[in-house]
Amino acid sequence: MCGITGLWDIFGRLGAEQAAAAARRMNRALSHRGPDDEGYFDEAGLWLAHRRLSIIDLSAEGHQPMISPSGRYVIVFNGEVFNHKRLRPELERHGVRFRGHSDTEVMLAAVEHWGLRGAVERFIGMFAFALWDRKDRCLALVRDRLGIKPLYYGWAAGRFVFGSELKALRAAPGFANAINRDALTLLLRHNYIPAPHSIYEGVYKLLPGTMLSVDTRLAASPESVEAATARAAHYWSAREVAEGGARSRYRGTEEAAATELERLLRDAIALRMEADVPLGAFLSGGVDSSTVVALMQAQSGRPVRTFSIGFHEAGFDEAQHAKAVARHLGTNHTELYVTSREALEVVPKLPEIYDEPFSDSSQIPTFLVSQLARRHVTVSLSGDGGDELFGGYNRYFYLRQFWSRISHIPFPLRRAIAHTLDSAPTFWGAALERAMPVIPRRWRVNTVREKIVRLAGVLKLESPDLLYHQLVSHWHDPAAVVLGGSEPSTALTDSARQAALNDYTERMMYTDLVSYLPDDILAKVDRASMAASLEARVPLLDHRVLEFAWRLPLHFKIRNGEGKRLLRQVLYRYVPKELIERPKQGFGVPIGDWLRGPLRDWAEALLDEHRLRGEGFFDPGPIRKTWSDHLSRRSDEHYRLWDVLMFQSWLEAGAKHAPQTSCGLIAGANS
Repeated sequence: MCGITGLWDIFGRLGAEQAAAAARRMNRALSHRGPDDEGYFDEAGLWLAHRRLSIIDLSAEGHQPMISPSGRYVIVFNGEVFNHKRLRPELERHGVRFRGHSDTEVMLAAVEHWGLRGAVERFIGMFAFALWDRKDRCLALVRDRLGIKPLYYGWAAGRFVFGSELKALRAAPGFANAINRDALTLLLRHNYIPAPHSIYEGVYKLLPGTMLSVDTRLAASPESVEAATARAAHYWSAREVAEGGARSRYRGTEEAAATELERLLRDAIALRMEADVPLGAFLSGGVDSSTVVALMQAQSGRPVRTFSIGFHEAGFDEAQHAKAVARHLGTNHTELYVTSREALEVVPKLPEIYDEPFSDSSQIPTFLVSQLARRHVTVSLSGDGGDELFGGYNRYFYLRQFWSRISHIPFPLRRAIAHTLDSAPTFWGAALERAMPVIPRRWRVNTVREKIVRLAGVLKLESPDLLYHQLVSHWHDPAAVVLGGSEPSTALTDSARQAALNDYTERMMYTDLVSYLPDDILAKVDRASMAASLEARVPLLDHRVLEFAWRLPLHFKIRNGEGKRLLRQVLYRYVPKELIERPKQGFGVPIGDWLRGPLRDWAEALLDEHRLRGEGFFDPGPIRKTWSDHLSRRSDEHYRLWDVLMFQSWLEAGAKHAPQTSCGLIAGANS
């Protein structure tokens, strides 16, 4: 696990000393990703830089940038190729001789023997790398299939730049790219900025499963880089996997499917248990992390190190469940109960940790558990990915149940009911609030007026796909809040990017797989773990597991209002059902209460009307109303407020940006 960055001064405007200083400055910005070593390579105006967190081959033979045996290729690499030991004998049979035992050396040999695409298609792992072809004077940027590892690139001050995090690009000479207001609308929609967009104009995230080739000609102007972006080649496609799985369903029994899934998971986990440093796992006590830990312990000769954090606030503590699973499996378990004060101390660090505005509030406990694990290990396995692959999110089965009920009501009648509720939400809300004391306890709800508005919105929708869109949206019209912003199309809104799947639940799962998973879940885990100099590995996202999961019929995943059915069948071979069976609980913190309490003054300062007007990014009206509604408890608005607050906090932290006009750089790439 490392950090990579690079600078291509095509026109030679920087002198040798300036370019070297710039490369060092960009690389130092990533020191948290690789505290153990650093390295540089320069040629033809191109600088490659690397920060190393030593995991495999701790010797100097693992140093990067690394040059291939023939001298043709140079690589800087972030991540791990877990099957490098399996590729090595095959390459040795073709005459390759290795100096060390790093996966980087195997990657270079594989590229020389099979070519770049042929090599990458054989890799099992998580990776983002830059490969310089010294013969053809061509730079390739490559990102893993699911987007586990990040990679930004773009054009800044007349130079092509790239890096693992935006902070490296901001350290490039003359970086003054404007804030991308369209990307800001996406943040308010999703709580993250989906690829290929970034918070800066002219800077993009490389899409998962793609290779971007940039030669001297293409790197010589913003327009050429934009053209290269549009031609980025997919070496693996989640869409093809999903559509292929739907065409070729698994036809075996559920028991046989569980056995095959267990085999795939055992191998995926075994590959990710290889390390020359201490290794452990995050354990929440839920299905995903418990499955990973159970299969780790089954393949380990000693107790696995496991880590969990707990909170004293009711409804936010999973530590007791994790402890019970750890005790059953016999792991060496460490837990830490975090006070609200300790959690709140993380808030000022969030702009630095997450690098661009990011507002999934579980970012706080994710960083805290990463910090805890790093005190004992250098690598930790995580259970992320199970929800998207095996139908674990509540919205999958709740939406299915809800839509099956309201779809029987003719749409014109639903629309009429919605109009009635919309016409006087305060009246209906007040009436229901007065009726609450006489309604049976199990039917009582809080924030009645807010729920009436939401119900009216739902009744107006013509399809379950539109309902899903609304469910996963924070601000429903973010372009009306962001001054000068318009909302670009994304995997969520562009029908041309949707997979051709007949079942709307599978369409939701696919959309989460290509948007929410890489741009929220995986970005959160990468930044939080790397801020603690910890490598996080996600075995459930081994692409072989994913490809098998998409072949499974939906009833192997979701049945009787419960998700992850097949994954549970595997887990129950190792852990008693009674330790796992409970309502799904998110990995969160009570942000809503904190905003009315200890974070109120901090939030009030960031949401000050004069401040918002002066900065010129937001229309203060809807934001101030949302803040007032939350404080008065008329509605719970913490999701929407946290989106705005994380941008405001990031802005306050001193992120560089140009005057609020477009720089005429790469805009609107849609690869």
